[in-house]
Amino acid sequence: MKVILAAISLIILWSLTPLAIKWSGEGPGYLFGVLARMSLGLLGVVPVLFIRQTPLALDPNALLSYVAGAVQIFGSMWLTYWASQHIASGWIAVVFGLTPLLTAPLAHSFLGEASLTPLKLLSYILGLLGLALIFQSALNLSNASAMGIAAVLLAALGQAISAVWIKAIHRQLDGFVQVAGSLLIAVPLFTITWFLLDGTMPGHIAPRSLYSILFLGLIATTFGFSLYFYILKHLQVSRVAMVTLVTPVMSLGVGHLMNHEPLHGSVLAGTGLILSGLILFEWKGAPKKGLSPARSQGQGRLKR
Repeated sequence: MKVILAAISLIILWSLTPLAIKWSGEGPGYLFGVLARMSLGLLGVVPVLFIRQTPLALDPNALLSYVAGAVQIFGSMWLTYWASQHIASGWIAVVFGLTPLLTAPLAHSFLGEASLTPLKLLSYILGLLGLALIFQSALNLSNASAMGIAAVLLAALGQAISAVWIKAIHRQLDGFVQVAGSLLIAVPLFTITWFLLDGTMPGHIAPRSLYSILFLGLIATTFGFSLYFYILKHLQVSRVAMVTLVTPVMSLGVGHLMNHEPLHGSVLAGTGLILSGLILFEWKGAPKKGLSPARSQGQGRLKR
């Protein structure tokens, strides 16, 4: 039950996050927005560890797990924030919806999770067709929009790689510990990136941008990533990725209602194809009795 509640909470947070990302960078710039978010996230997670009296693990496997988590927090988030300048917020969630399809081949190759079946291959075809429709719609708008879609796709791939890598290390860290360790790596990288590529402190931050940064830093980062790493600890990595099944539709609705983002027919059709592929993938790949825990410890190691 705890895992299910964590997954539902994560779906809600991830549905609100794309629009908050877009708003957070509108005034101060996307690099300052992501740096401020991750810095606040680090400041938020440290007191949680102190109150819970949970020490930060420093053994080699724990350190490697922090590096794997930083691939997502730094690499994927940097790409996502950059893309948010050029595409609608709902599109971010839709393209991230492909994460299960990107994760499954990696999980099969490195973790020995469920093999690829003909129906799963069909789900990949539907997902790719949906992505093609959305990419075509973005290309009709501008080259920058098409590049934004490509950047989010790379970000989703980075998240898939990070999840499989963490699962392969099999360190089983507490969610808050994993977040804190990964942020300790990611925040300095974001600081250096901001200093080299921007380095400008905003003189004024509009209330909408400020509230978005606070939400992303203190809630979406501190608790969102902790929830993500918590369910990643207890479920197969391909099942964790299925959280993205619900978020695209919710994020499109949030962007449309709160930011007046248009819902183009090709985007809706592409979203429908991606969701159909994910449903097909989940229908054949789902365990028979609800959410199943990760398999034996042996599959947590990379095959040699």
